[in-house]
Amino acid sequence: MIVFAATVPHSPLLISTIGKEHRETLAKTIQAYAEVEQALYIAKPETLVILSPHAQMYPDAFSGNVSDIFVGQLKEFGDHGTTVEARVDFLLLDHLHRAMREENVPFTLTSQPELDYGFTIPLLLLTSHLKNWKLIPLATSLLDARMHYEFGRQLKRVLHAEERRVAVIASADLSHHANANAPEGATAEGQQFDATVREKLKALDAPGLLAMDQSLVEKAGQCGYKPILSLLGSLEHINCQAKELCYEAPFGVGYLTERFDIT
Repeated sequence: MIVFAATVPHSPLLISTIGKEHRETLAKTIQAYAEVEQALYIAKPETLVILSPHAQMYPDAFSGNVSDIFVGQLKEFGDHGTTVEARVDFLLLDHLHRAMREENVPFTLTSQPELDYGFTIPLLLLTSHLKNWKLIPLATSLLDARMHYEFGRQLKRVLHAEERRVAVIASADLSHHANANAPEGATAEGQQFDATVREKLKALDAPGLLAMDQSLVEKAGQCGYKPILSLLGSLEHINCQAKELCYEAPFGVGYLTERFDIT
């Protein structure tokens, strides 16, 4: 069953070996991550299902990654020493694969032992106290918004019927044009996107998110819309309360940390 859910950012600057002095600027997000980590530990999930927008992506299908051992590193950001390892939950991923096919949801499997930073950052910051957990890394696709919500609904159908305890986490940055500190500057679409996502998430308003102007979503320069939609789909008809822990954009990229307390 689903016992925990959250959306977290995946900026490499959150890691001390990369962020260094910039971490002081991200102190609120780091504190919010610590709150999520504590809540996750209390929930005691056996499997983490993480949706990353930076995993190997297919234009017409969602995908799950299956490998004996996953390794997450940050070499592309100049950190050659930090590593996180994980084992896949083979049985649960097999259940997901079969269920998606039964419901005609396009879903395929890949085998990539290396995890992208959309998985690596959350794993580094959320699993230091967890014991004996397994991972299911999921990738978004180029399919439309409604299909991503439907994908989440099917995730819930499978995960919530399982005896094992499961956490669903959307690895998601918001607009990369949130304010004038962004490398390419602020845009009205970026600011509107972040404001709308925050508003709709607080209200658990999936129809409101689905109704967003897709040209605005595109112009916002974000990578979190689709993982968040799938996360909301996985919470459909589950009693929960959204709690925004932090939103900040000191470098022009919207970083939202939010957990969903399931009752």
